[in-house]
Amino acid sequence: MLEVRNLHQYYGGSHILRDVSVQAVPGSITVLLGRNGVGKTTLLKSLMGLVPIKSGTISWNGKPIQGLTPYERARSGIGFVPQGREIFGRLSVEDNLRMGLAYKSGRTPIPQDLYALFPVLQQMLHRRGGDLSGGQQQQLAIARALAPAPGLLILDEPTEGIQPSIIKDIGRVIRMLAKERGMAVLLCEQYVDFALELADHVVVMERGEIKYSAQFRDVLVEEVKAMVSV
Repeated sequence: MLEVRNLHQYYGGSHILRDVSVQAVPGSITVLLGRNGVGKTTLLKSLMGLVPIKSGTISWNGKPIQGLTPYERARSGIGFVPQGREIFGRLSVEDNLRMGLAYKSGRTPIPQDLYALFPVLQQMLHRRGGDLSGGQQQQLAIARALAPAPGLLILDEPTEGIQPSIIKDIGRVIRMLAKERGMAVLLCEQYVDFALELADHVVVMERGEIKYSAQFRDVLVEEVKAMVSV
């Protein structure tokens, strides 16, 4: 389980994250919602060690990880799909997937189940990542994060700029990872209807703080939508 307690983070003199506490539980999808600029991406980068925190604790499977480097957090079983995908455009699809296995033995094969999740990747295995469509690149980014079989998957805006048919495929995969494979999922998303269709737990951020947190069965959907609407 991922457990974040009382997280504070600053950029210069600006207090970006304010006493943030959140959890992601195996077999469950925690959805993080909020307007642009409220600190969602900063929170996810803090969880991965890409930006430093001022205070608070981040625990994964009962062990504090806030002092670990990003690659150490990845080795501990945390997969991260950043906003904007950040695939390697000049590398082939196959080599992008191998980058997800970079800390394992060079003989480690690419898990074949990735192609079952995203069949298009096997069809385009030798095509450069930069030549894929935006939706295909997003599938590649998710598959790369899944390659080392993490226990926690963190996704930052996976539907951004993606065509509806692929959004449905991504939703299906996220649900399957949690419900069938028991993975913990933390999903940051602007597409509220998509997020709420998947959510087991809903968290809403405003101005760097958690303003709302509830199990989906207790969520007042229209209230949540009003909180995150522009």
